[in-house]
Amino acid sequence: MASTGVSLTKPNLPPQSAPNGLPQLLQTPRGLALLELQGTINLPDSSESVDIGRIDFPDYREDALDPSSTAWMKRVYLYVGEHQRLTGDVRKLPKPIAVIRRKGAVGGGEHEADGDAEELEVLEIIKYKLVFASRPEPVTSVVID
Repeated sequence: MASTGVSLTKPNLPPQSAPNGLPQLLQTPRGLALLELQGTINLPDSSESVDIGRIDFPDYREDALDPSSTAWMKRVYLYVGEHQRLTGDVRKLPKPIAVIRRKGAVGGGEHEADGDAEELEVLEIIKYKLVFASRPEPVTSVVID
């Protein structure tokens, strides 16, 4: 089973606060993905980044599946804290989305109106999104001595 942690960063932070200026993105077994939730996650005011839980792909087995298989996409769990679980699935985006980073201003050419040109770098192409459309389910953790 593949699993990854999930953190949220408050949206009003300046981009310079992150080491590379980019928000953290969600990594799946097939690459980066968007996360779609039907609801709101309330963040405390005092923290820059908050761990909200983890994402599990229960049907993903790196050694057991054909690389072209999409069977693992049928079910994904988002565990929020210790007591809630959202069930969702992985869906292919109708049009892929590029993650682009601004590399900074380069020398002013005479054909440019303002004298500053920006160089952009494509970091990754996002082809999938994780969709959690149902209400959270209660989860209990039983400790057996």
